[in-house]
Amino acid sequence: MISFNKPTMRLLNSSTAVAIGGGLRLHIAFLLAGLAARIPEYCACALIIYATYTLDRTLDCKEDAINKSELCGANTRIGIIACIVAFLAGSCIFITDGIYLAPFFPFIVGYVYTRGIRIGPYEFRLKGGCGMKNLIIGITWGGSIALVVGHWCTSIMTIWIIFLFFVLKLFTTSCVNDLKDVKGDLVAGIRTIPVMLGEKLTKKVLILVLLIMYGVTISAIFAGEIRNEWIILLFSLALTICFLIVYSPAFEDSPHLLLRKMREIVLSWEYAIALALRACIAV
Repeated sequence: MISFNKPTMRLLNSSTAVAIGGGLRLHIAFLLAGLAARIPEYCACALIIYATYTLDRTLDCKEDAINKSELCGANTRIGIIACIVAFLAGSCIFITDGIYLAPFFPFIVGYVYTRGIRIGPYEFRLKGGCGMKNLIIGITWGGSIALVVGHWCTSIMTIWIIFLFFVLKLFTTSCVNDLKDVKGDLVAGIRTIPVMLGEKLTKKVLILVLLIMYGVTISAIFAGEIRNEWIILLFSLALTICFLIVYSPAFEDSPHLLLRKMREIVLSWEYAIALALRACIAV
């Protein structure tokens, strides 16, 4: 008999906010490229992200026993079924519109990351390097967004700017998530940027990356390569930098709800808030 216990329900819901944020991220990319909104594609993107992250949380790994202890005891069969259904649904939407590579791109990058690349007698392995996991996350989803946008956008430079923007944005986001997981990563021997650099230096590096990323993006606006979306870009930059300045991993265990949820609100709902602000100002 299939059991929907509390850990299983937490597992099924653990990637919902990330998935919705991913769909909104694609919408931001469409805005930057000056493309008309395509809600089915946003839903497909959210479904693919949900499937990928839920599968990752379904499969047991050493650090998750500490970092995500609330998922211990979840029914993995239910989790895997949910992942398959979400992935197939998202893939069907993309393929119907003639987008064939984007649904499978995360798995292709994941395979290369895990298994490496062999060219003749030489083998290149990406897994294990400090910050490499974060860069791969950025390339995975930044590349997927660029592939979808590139299906309708004819400007190669616009696609490259959008790709770079989301690669660095997601690199930053994943590093912030690593800040709260230092204890489990240390136990598992995973050399993340916060593990190697410490909290304070990691924050300084991430702020520098953000300033470079937004500097390039704003330059692209002046050059006419992407659309002027000042409200979204400036709000996103200010929110993320303020968050990095005040955030501490200790917030995750705070008795205050706002502090406990601060990371999730900023990282998962940033673009929802930015779009709402854009809509209010446009009225």
